[in-house]
Amino acid sequence: MQKRKVGDELEARILLAKVAKAGGDLRTFARTHGIDGRSLNAWRQNLARRGRPSRSRKPAAEAPMRLVELVPTAIAPASARYVVRVGDGEVEVGDDFQADTLRRLLEVLRAC
Repeated sequence: MQKRKVGDELEARILLAKVAKAGGDLRTFARTHGIDGRSLNAWRQNLARRGRPSRSRKPAAEAPMRLVELVPTAIAPASARYVVRVGDGEVEVGDDFQADTLRRLLEVLRAC
C-alpha cells in the first residue's frame, strides 16, 4: 500500500505534535495513520536543524520550509569509440555505427 507523503511544514508540525502526544514512536504512528514514515522523519530532522542556532552572525530570514523528493535517474553509459587504422588513414566510429557504412569507409581508405 502506498503511504502518503507529508505535504508541508504545517502538516508536519501537526503530525509531529500528535506523535509526541500519543507517546509512541514515529514509525508506529506513521504506519497506523497511512503516512510515509521516511517523509515524516525527514520533516522531524529538518525542523530540529532549523531550531538550532546557526553559525552565521546574522540570522537568516525564516522562509517556509518545503521538502523536495529526490529521485535517482538512470545514467546512460558513455558510448564506446573505436579507431580503425588502415595505412596512414583512420576511421573512428561509435557503438551505433552501421556495418555497411564502415565497409564503404574502409574501401575508400584502402584506395588512398
